[in-house]
Amino acid sequence: MAKRVRDMNLESKAAREKLKPRGDPYYKTIDKGLHVGFRRGKNAAVWVMRTYTGDGNYEVKNIAKAEGAFDADGVDVLDWWQAVDRARAIIRERAASARGASAKPYTVDDALDDYLAHAKERQKSYRDTEITVEQLIRPAFSSVVVADLTADKIRRWHNKLAATPPRLRTKKGKDQKFSTVEMDDETKRRRKSTANRVLTVLKAALNRAFREEHVSDDKAWRRVESFEDVDSARIRFLSIAEAQRLIKASEPDFRKLVQAALQTGCRYGELCRLRVRDFNAAAETLAIYVSKTGQPRHINLTDEGVDFFKSITMGKEGSELMLTKADGGAWRESHQSRPMAEACKRGKISPPVKFHELRHTWASLSVMNGMPLMVVAKNLGHVDSRMVEKHYGHLTPSYVKDAIKAGAPRFGLVEETNVQALRS
Repeated sequence: MAKRVRDMNLESKAAREKLKPRGDPYYKTIDKGLHVGFRRGKNAAVWVMRTYTGDGNYEVKNIAKAEGAFDADGVDVLDWWQAVDRARAIIRERAASARGASAKPYTVDDALDDYLAHAKERQKSYRDTEITVEQLIRPAFSSVVVADLTADKIRRWHNKLAATPPRLRTKKGKDQKFSTVEMDDETKRRRKSTANRVLTVLKAALNRAFREEHVSDDKAWRRVESFEDVDSARIRFLSIAEAQRLIKASEPDFRKLVQAALQTGCRYGELCRLRVRDFNAAAETLAIYVSKTGQPRHINLTDEGVDFFKSITMGKEGSELMLTKADGGAWRESHQSRPMAEACKRGKISPPVKFHELRHTWASLSVMNGMPLMVVAKNLGHVDSRMVEKHYGHLTPSYVKDAIKAGAPRFGLVEETNVQALRS
C-alpha cells in the first residue's frame, strides 16, 4: 500500500488559504521523483504534479482545481488526499502504457511473470522457484495490484502458510491433499521455515518490480518479518546398521543410488546427472560439474567408495549416465520418493528418512569419526565450514576435546595439594 503523505500546509483548506499567492507551487514529495504542488493564484487555486525526467529536468502538469471556492467532488475539484491519489494514478497509467498494457495496473501476477523470466536464465534451482510461485504465491495474490498490497495482507498469508499442514502429491485437476501428521513442535518449526522460504521468493519478485520502477513504494513487504529461530533443523541421520538395512532393502537399481549417496554425500540431483567419465579411478575422485551452488568440485572417495564406483562403471562408455533405472531410463525429479519410502518400510527404518538425509548421514558419520569440518565442507560443496558447524558441530565433542588437550598451552604452575575431595 502506498504511504500516506501528510503536509500541514497543504492538507487542509484553512492552511492553504494562509499561503501567499505566487507563481511557483508549494510542493510536497509524495514518492521518489514525484511531487504534488498547490499553486494559488489571484483568482483560482489548482493542484499540480511534478515528475523527475532525468538530467535535472522536471515535467509539470496540472491535475485539477483545488478545494476552496468549490467543495471537492473527486472529479474536477480535489482535496489534498484526492490530489495525491490522482497523481499516483497518472504515474501508474504512464508505466502501464509504456509496457503496452493499455493503462493496465501492474499486478503481482505481472511481477511474478517478470521475476520468473529473469530467474529462468540465472538460477540453478529455477524449477523449485517456479513450483513455489505457481503453487503457493500466485493463487493468493494473482490479481492484486502491487501498489495496493498491504503489509497486513502479506502477513496473514505468511501466517496461514505456516499453519497449513504439509502438502501431499496430488493428481492434476484434483483437490490438493494435505498431510494428517500431528502438528508437533518440530512440524511447526518446519512449516514456519518453509513459509519463510516462500516469503523470500515473493519479496524477491516484488523487490525486482520496485527496482524496475513498476511500483514507487516497497514499504508494504519490507514491514513483513520472517519467523525467527526456525532454521535450526534437527538433523536426522542413519547409523551404520540402519544404512546397511536400507541398502539391503532397496530395489537393485535404487540400491546403487542409495550407495552412491552414502559414499559421497552428494545431492540427489547431482547423482542423477553423473556420467561414467566423471569417475576417475586413478585419482580416486568423483567430479561434480553441475551443483546447487554452481561451483564444480571433486569428491575424494574411500577405498570402499572407489570399489563401488568401479563396479557400476565397468564396461560402460564415458558418455553414459552412471546411475539409471532398471529400464535404462534416467532418474528424474521426485522419482526417488516412492522407492525411498518403500525401502525404509522394508528395512524397518523408523522414523523413515528422506533421500536427502543420506547426505546428512555421510556428513554426520564423517564428523563423528573425527574428520575436520573444513574437509567435510569441501566434499559437500560448501564454500566454508559455517553450514557444517551449524548442522553437525554438536557431533564433535570428542574431537574438540582431544584437539584442546593436544594443542592448548601448559604453564606448569598448578600448585600441588594434599587436600582430597570427600566421596559422596
